[in-house]
Amino acid sequence: MSIGPVEYMIVAFPGNRLKGEIVPALAELVEAGTLRIIDLAFVMKDADGVVVTAEMGDLDSEVFKAFDALSPETMGLLNQEDLAAAGEELEPNSSAAMLVWEDVWATKLRDAILNAGGELLDLERVPHEVVNAAMEFAEQNA
Repeated sequence: MSIGPVEYMIVAFPGNRLKGEIVPALAELVEAGTLRIIDLAFVMKDADGVVVTAEMGDLDSEVFKAFDALSPETMGLLNQEDLAAAGEELEPNSSAAMLVWEDVWATKLRDAILNAGGELLDLERVPHEVVNAAMEFAEQNA
């Protein structure tokens, strides 16, 4: 199985306000073939600091059913150590969604680069704040 670049993110929801509003945006990306969700899990920390972790099959609420509708393949890339580490970072009375996805859009480009004898030397995500600052600077100095 050929797989494109894989990324992950952890999105925290202070006050345990994970309500599923991000599901439609993710669904649009999945349906467009832009990304493929390959793992999804949740971490909750209560007001006393007790951490509870859950994977898609463990969950039953409406919010989690909305995420399950994204058809994550749950390849097991997120393990209990990952979930516990994310839980340690959470503030009390918070939750987090942990998402691993394949950048399907990049697979064709990767294959073209490899077929042309190219070699990836560097790849890095530029933080949003850096892009905004650079754009503001460019506008002010135009």
